[in-house]
Amino acid sequence: MSRKLKQRIVKTVSVVILLIGAFIILIPFIWMVSTSFKGIGDVFKYPPKFFGSEIKWQNYPAVFETINFWGMIKNTVIVTIVVAVGQLLTSSMAGFAFSYLEFRGREFLFRFFLFAIMIPFHVMLIPTFVIMRNLKLLNSLWALILPCIISPLSIFMMRQSFLSVPRSLGEAAAIDGCTPFGIWWRIFLPLSKPTLATLAIFSFMQTWNDFIRPLIFLNSNKKMTLTLGLYNMIGNFATDWGLMMAAVILSILPVFVFYLALQDFFVEGIALTGLKG
Repeated sequence: MSRKLKQRIVKTVSVVILLIGAFIILIPFIWMVSTSFKGIGDVFKYPPKFFGSEIKWQNYPAVFETINFWGMIKNTVIVTIVVAVGQLLTSSMAGFAFSYLEFRGREFLFRFFLFAIMIPFHVMLIPTFVIMRNLKLLNSLWALILPCIISPLSIFMMRQSFLSVPRSLGEAAAIDGCTPFGIWWRIFLPLSKPTLATLAIFSFMQTWNDFIRPLIFLNSNKKMTLTLGLYNMIGNFATDWGLMMAAVILSILPVFVFYLALQDFFVEGIALTGLKG
């Protein structure tokens, strides 16, 4: 058997394995889509079928009639955008300070700061709740925004990205009279677009899908986010799972579109973040 034939066989087997894996991963999503077009009687039929006795298109318009979907979308979009922008600003500034600026104890402070990545956010929920209560921010969107604006993981990724930028570029700009803020804004940020896009996707998905914080900090229907609204669709005695799946499909569409728009930057950002430093 020739070497070229062996390579072709290995490539074909690899593609087949990847396709099988992709199909297995997509099965729950496909089932969710098919369930969104089913009536209550077709959801629990045995043996299960991907298609019900009739296609129930009414599930999607019914979502807007059953829950305050537009209000929940509005609240979720506000929280997600503000958190994402805030994280990009704070993480890029801190990453610039830890990678370019020289000050005493920089490396020690950075390593000490990294311990925050190892602390589960659930541990911080009670202290955060007490702080939000003392600030009288409970049952407001600010209770979801302020604790999430700073992300240790995002700071770490931005520092690693900035370390790949030649220091000579910043030094040349400083000789020409550019301030540290100008170096960060005009040189380091434009050269780190892939990492910024990656962090934007991470922040968008994490905030959009956050459930535990809205559950703890919110108690008003007007302030409710999508995840909390979907949870409240589960009834005590019965749940219309077709309607529920339709609402879930509508809620994940913005995340899917956002990822498609930035997927090239996402792949490049993951590859370039590296482990330098």
